[in-house]
Amino acid sequence: MSDRIFKPSLIRLIMAIGVLLGFGLLLLMFLWLTQAALDVWRLLRDLPEWFIWAYAAVFLALLGGGALLVWRILRPRKRSTLADVPAKRLNQEELQTEIERAADLGVEVTEANEELQELSRRQQEGEIYVALFGTISVGKSSLIRAVLPEASVEIDPRGGTTQDVHRFRYTPEGADTVVLTDLPGLFEPGGQFTELAREETQRAHIVIYVCDGDLTRDQYREIQGLLDLEKPLLLAMNKADRYTEAELAEVTGRLREHLSGVEHAEVIPIQSGGTQEVTRVFPDGREETITRDRPPKVEALMTALQGQIRERRQALEVSRDKGIALLSQRKLEASMREHRRKESESLVKEYTRKAMLGALAAVAPGTDLLIQGYLGIQLVKNLCRVYDVPASEVDIRRFVELAKKHVGREVPMLLAISGNVLKAFPGIGTVGGGLLHAVAYGLIFESLGKSVAQTLDENGALETAQAMSLFEETLGENLEARARQHAKVVLEEFRNRRG
Repeated sequence: MSDRIFKPSLIRLIMAIGVLLGFGLLLLMFLWLTQAALDVWRLLRDLPEWFIWAYAAVFLALLGGGALLVWRILRPRKRSTLADVPAKRLNQEELQTEIERAADLGVEVTEANEELQELSRRQQEGEIYVALFGTISVGKSSLIRAVLPEASVEIDPRGGTTQDVHRFRYTPEGADTVVLTDLPGLFEPGGQFTELAREETQRAHIVIYVCDGDLTRDQYREIQGLLDLEKPLLLAMNKADRYTEAELAEVTGRLREHLSGVEHAEVIPIQSGGTQEVTRVFPDGREETITRDRPPKVEALMTALQGQIRERRQALEVSRDKGIALLSQRKLEASMREHRRKESESLVKEYTRKAMLGALAAVAPGTDLLIQGYLGIQLVKNLCRVYDVPASEVDIRRFVELAKKHVGREVPMLLAISGNVLKAFPGIGTVGGGLLHAVAYGLIFESLGKSVAQTLDENGALETAQAMSLFEETLGENLEARARQHAKVVLEEFRNRRG
């Protein structure tokens, strides 16, 4: 009973002492700062006025710089769902060079090359591409029918009927040919067409984002991604006839807030047409429900569209070219990552096997990591080469030495697991030290290679701290299952040598 009373009292006493010490330190710091400020002020009073002003300017500059740095660190980052912009954007010529270089390395570059070919085709044909983007059932297809009554457009009130890219051409009098692109709706069940729609917005000159009210969180993220593309955005607020004038003003006001400070972005209320049910009541009390067409009201949107084309023709070409080039670059980088992933997996398997066979061939297996140390250095070197990461010999050796120190603590456990796994295989007799160490080195090299490859892929550099952390995590994952796989390889080689 006394223990239960004593322990909380002791804890409270320690907390009280800690609080007193903390307040004491704060008080001392305050007094020290006050004294320092007064000393500085007394010194400045005797100096020329110009020096005081210069001193104040430097002080404010340092204070402002610190505040700006803190703000940049803490400010929320804008998420873009459309364009993960690379550190360096490549132009058309640079991309073609990179694609050719990647092809020489054996990288699959078909998709990236197709984007550049599509860019060349659109540059030559000179048409204006306008992408209709938005969630399902907001009226994109109805909008096209309102603009082009003769166009064949499938419209289904259930939503999600556009599951491909449909293009419709028209030529306004005295203007360039416009290609309206009807895209699959966002956030449809399965979402398999969402990326298709996003990519097409990057190929377009102008994007019309169709919504039917204020934006949801997901819609807002899509809008931010569209703004990152640096091309005109027309936010078409459809089904405007459902609102009163006051409600419409409130909704469009909130939409304009989302685009505040953004050039070449407009909010335009529209009514794309469609149908509505109307109930008629006869004098005798009978009721009849009929379906009739809503009259479309899209003139303001089309006027804004033609204004963007007329006033910003050259800028539209530049933003279109950047968008398709960026899409090609992203696809090239994705292909490069996949190619490097496969290359690194092949290297890890190769050096894991070499390490296991080296353990079997060692005169005194387990006494030193001479063979494995050399192989570890070569593995890290080759992984850096695959990921095109410059790393000095000193850095690589230092990393391998750190890995060896960590492994030294784990060897007893790895040997125990290797022994248990090997005993499960019939007909091998007494498990020798070479076999044990071979399986253990298989676990070590597999984990080492995977951790280094992941670090290089994520950072573009050999970050020692992250690689070591990943190495520790990977080394302890699925030990028995992985040891069993390596044991099969080791035993097969062992039996071949004995036979």
